[in-house]
Amino acid sequence: MATRRKPLAEGRAEGPVEGLNHPGIQRALRNTKRLIACFVGLSVGTLAAVVLLRNHHDIVTDAVWVRTSIVVAASLLMASWAAKTARGHGRSYTRLRFSSVGMTVAIAVIVALPGAFPTWLKVEQAACGVLLLGVLLAVNGKQMRSVFAKPGIQRQRPRPETGPLPGDGR
Repeated sequence: MATRRKPLAEGRAEGPVEGLNHPGIQRALRNTKRLIACFVGLSVGTLAAVVLLRNHHDIVTDAVWVRTSIVVAASLLMASWAAKTARGHGRSYTRLRFSSVGMTVAIAVIVALPGAFPTWLKVEQAACGVLLLGVLLAVNGKQMRSVFAKPGIQRQRPRPETGPLPGDGR
């Protein structure tokens, strides 16, 4: 069965990523998937605890319901992106990079803000933050970034202005 590749905006087809089979990259991807699996498990377990404790309005507030639901959804998305990244999907890698940074920052803010959430949720979020910090470090490492770098795209220095272009009317 032939696989059809979608052309990207730059006019090239996304294919297998070179260097994906390097032992260091494989180890980083394996660790990333394990950390995210723990994140999913912890998030789903927390949501299950929220459901069980739903009648205790002092420890399960509306904010807790919203936050735990969002975290479960985000963890499942990250698991999907990690699996696709391990197969060489560049866009999923980019999504994983940015979401790991965003989620880690959001968790740090939640843990630091006084009174917004109960202490038990802040402790759970701190544990999630530690897991996501490991993901962040793994997927944003130099070696991983180099494997998923887009070929042919180089940084260009800005050209100095040399005056008006012909037909510019200046």
